[in-house]
Amino acid sequence: MLVDSHCHLDRLDLGPFDKDFDKLIRQTLDAGVSHMLCVSIDLESYPEMLQLVQDYPQVSVSVGVHPNDRDRREPEPEELVALASDPRNVAIGETGLDYYRSDGDLDWQRDRFRRHIAAARRCGKPLIIHTRAAREDTIAIMREEQARDAGGVMHCFTEDWSTAEKALDLGFYISFSGIITFKSAGELRDVVKRVPLDRMLIETDAPYLAPVPHRGKSNIPQYVTHVADCVAELRGLDCEDVARITSGNFQRLFGLRLDPERVQ
Repeated sequence: MLVDSHCHLDRLDLGPFDKDFDKLIRQTLDAGVSHMLCVSIDLESYPEMLQLVQDYPQVSVSVGVHPNDRDRREPEPEELVALASDPRNVAIGETGLDYYRSDGDLDWQRDRFRRHIAAARRCGKPLIIHTRAAREDTIAIMREEQARDAGGVMHCFTEDWSTAEKALDLGFYISFSGIITFKSAGELRDVVKRVPLDRMLIETDAPYLAPVPHRGKSNIPQYVTHVADCVAELRGLDCEDVARITSGNFQRLFGLRLDPERVQ
């Protein structure tokens, strides 16, 4: 059983699936991916995202506002806690810091991150953290706001081992995407080799960051199989072992009990 621990199903191109979301889900299940976490990036589209996946027990959701877009409506912690009470919701985020696409005074980004951490601590659900070109501030705010109390995952991890180690020390999991299949990802593959297996997740971040051999194309959840294959090669494991370990980690982190036979 494979789990795609981070994707954006509401943003996929359904053209190759005859504009049929059900067909996408069926093909994903047929590829051996039994569960997906559909991750929120803004509150405006959150209701439609819930509506899209409501008939699919193979899909869980999160609620949060991505750090990239300043013009998004800022959430109050109380609002995030209320939205996270939906039984399909398992996490707060994605949230974090991204200095790569933003410049100037970024206090608004840091404040948004702190609001999400506060919400996660209040509702007892883990955080999904995005960090890019902001590793020092990300870890500092996680420490200051006691993100350890909520726990969570550093999603689509692209930083160095030192950053991974600091996140692990705070009780967080590390999730790897198709980036680890890129030829340019030598340093990141070294991190894959060092992260404890019981703290590792895999993801697609679909529709973004398609892995080799689909790089440059639109990503889909079933391509998480390529991420699993790469992890298996780097760690000297069978693909079945990677699937078993990472799906078990996913269930433990997000408090779920998945039935690999459940396809309805």
